[in-house]
Amino acid sequence: MLIKGLLWGAPSPGAHDPSLLNGRTVELIGRLHADARVFDTSCSALIAVDRIDGRRFRGRTEVVLQPCLNPPQQGWQLKLTGALKAPQAGVHRLVSGPASRLHRLGSWSQLRADQWQVLHKSWTPIADARRSVAARFQQVAGPQRGGLLAALVLGGAQVQLPAELREAFRVAGLSHALAASGFHLSVVLGAVLAIARGLSRPFRVSLGCSALLMFLTLAGGQPSVVRAVLMGATALLIRESDQRSRGAGVLLFTLILMLLIRPDWAQSVGFQLSAAATAGLTLSAPGVEQQLLRCCPSRIRWLASAIAVSWAALIWTLPLQLLHFGSTPLYALVANLLAAPLLAPLTLSAMGLAVVALLLPHPLLVGLSWPVQQLAGMLISLVHWISHWPAAQLLSGHPQPWVVLLMAFGLIPWVISSQRGLRGFGVVTLLSAVFLHAVVQLGDGVVVASRFGRHWLLARHRGRAALVSTHAEPQSCRFAKQLAHSHGHRRLDGIVLLDPVASEAMGCWMSMAEHVQAPHQGHLPLLKGQRLRSEGLVLSLLTDKGQAFQLQAGEQRWRLLPKPQVLWAAGRSSSARSGRWTGTWLGFKPTQDQQRWLHRLKAKDAMRVDP
Repeated sequence: MLIKGLLWGAPSPGAHDPSLLNGRTVELIGRLHADARVFDTSCSALIAVDRIDGRRFRGRTEVVLQPCLNPPQQGWQLKLTGALKAPQAGVHRLVSGPASRLHRLGSWSQLRADQWQVLHKSWTPIADARRSVAARFQQVAGPQRGGLLAALVLGGAQVQLPAELREAFRVAGLSHALAASGFHLSVVLGAVLAIARGLSRPFRVSLGCSALLMFLTLAGGQPSVVRAVLMGATALLIRESDQRSRGAGVLLFTLILMLLIRPDWAQSVGFQLSAAATAGLTLSAPGVEQQLLRCCPSRIRWLASAIAVSWAALIWTLPLQLLHFGSTPLYALVANLLAAPLLAPLTLSAMGLAVVALLLPHPLLVGLSWPVQQLAGMLISLVHWISHWPAAQLLSGHPQPWVVLLMAFGLIPWVISSQRGLRGFGVVTLLSAVFLHAVVQLGDGVVVASRFGRHWLLARHRGRAALVSTHAEPQSCRFAKQLAHSHGHRRLDGIVLLDPVASEAMGCWMSMAEHVQAPHQGHLPLLKGQRLRSEGLVLSLLTDKGQAFQLQAGEQRWRLLPKPQVLWAAGRSSSARSGRWTGTWLGFKPTQDQQRWLHRLKAKDAMRVDP
C-alpha cells in the first residue's frame, strides 16, 4: 500500500483543472482554502476554483496579489482577473521551487491578479479562532515569542513565523517543536488524563476524546496531526478498556487507515517523517533505554529515557532527511536533551493560555503570560545558540534514492534489536552507501542554473566548489546559496560576480565564500594575467579583451561566455576556438542565430552547451 501510494498516489490534474487554461488571461471565481501568506510587498493563497470565464471548473490554483493591503482570509469568495500560468520549477532539480510545492498541494497553476474583489465572506469560526489566538499571542509577546507560542498550539503550518526563527529551529534539529505532532498531543492528553484520574471511566474517555478533537480542530488535518490523533484515540480506548496496546500494531493500523483514505499522503514529507519517527519511538526507544539503564552510571540514569527517545527518532528519520533535504542537524540529540525541560511546560502553558486568550483583557493577559514569555525567550535563545555552533548543519548533498534505500537497509540491524545478528551485514551496507555517495560528491563537475534572466555556474572538484553569477542582487545570492547547499557545499572557495552594478547583498555573498571577486568602478572581475585558483579549480581570462573566461575543474575545461558580445568575440578568437572543451556556459539566453553558431561549434569540438 505504501509503495502504491508512492508510485501512483501523487495527485494529478483533473479533466476540469484550471491548469488547462495556463497561458490565458481569465476571470476566476473561487474560495480561499486558508489565510493568505503575507510577504514584503505581496501575498499568496490557495483558492478552490468555482468558475473561470463563467464556466464551471474544479481544482486549485495559487493566487498572487501585489500589492496586498488587505490580505484575504480563509472562506472568502473572490473574483480575480489575471493571467494563469504554470508555476516555475526550482533553479535546479535539487532545489525545491513553487512547482513542486504546489504539486504537493494539488495545484498546477498560478494566477497573478491584476484586479480582484471580495464577493462574499463566509462564517469561519474555527479559522477565526486560530487567527485570533495567533494575533493575541503576537500582540502580547511579539513576533518571535508570540509566534512560537502560537506554533506550539496551532502548529507551524497555521502560523507565519519569522523566517530566521524557523531556520534556527531547523538547523538546531528542533523543527518538530514547531510542527503539530504526537509530542504536542501527548502533552495535552497526558495533562487531561492526569486531571481526570479520579473520575469515572466514561468521563475520562469523554475528556480524552475532547482533547483529541480540540487538538485536531486547532492544528488542522495535516498528515502528522491525523496520525497522532488516530494513534492517541486508539491507545486511549485500549487503555480504558483495561487492555494492553502494542505500539507497533497501533501504528500499523493507523498508517493503513490513513493511506486507505488518502493514498497521496504517502508522498507527503510530513507523513513520512511522522511515521518514521513514531516507528522509532515504538520499535527502538524501549530497547535503547534498557541498554542505557544497564550501562550508565546511576547518577545519569534519569537521562536514559530522553536519550533513547531522541536517538530513536533521529536515526529512523535520518535517511528521509538526507533524501529530501540533503542535510541533517549535527547537534540534534544534544539540542533535544537541552530543550526537553522547556518544551513540555511551555507547550502545556501555551495551550492553557490559548483557552483564555480570547476572553481576558489585554493587560491581564500580559501579566498572566509573562512567565510563559520568559520560557519562550529561553527556548529561542537556546535554539539560536545551538544553530550557531560550528558545522551545526551537516550538508551532505542529496543522495540517490537507491543509495538512501541501501542506507536504510544497513540501519535496520542497529535499530531493531531482533535483527542484531545482521549487524555485520549492516556495517558493510552502510559503508557501501557512504562510499557510493562520496564518489559522487568528490567528483569533478559543473552545475548550471538559471532563473528570471539570472545565471549561475557551480564548479566542483573533490568536495570543493566555486561559483560564477551573472547578477549580484539579494535574490541572486539567495538562489546561489540554495544551489550550493543542495550540493553539499556550505562554504565555497571563491565567487565571481559579473554584475557591474554595486550590490547591497555583499554581506550575503561574503558569508558564502572565502573570496568574492566583483567588478568595481568599471574594472573587470579579472585582469589579464590574473587567476583565481584553489585546489583543482582555476578561473582565468580566455581572451585579451572582453569577459570570456576559461574554467578548469579537475580534468574538465569550460568556456564561460557571460554576454552576447563576448560570444561573438570568442568566435573570432583562435584561443577560444582551439583545444578540446568539455562545454560552454552562457550567461544569457541565446537567439536562434547564436544557437546555430554554437551547434556548429559543438559539432567541431564535441562540446556541451549550457544552458
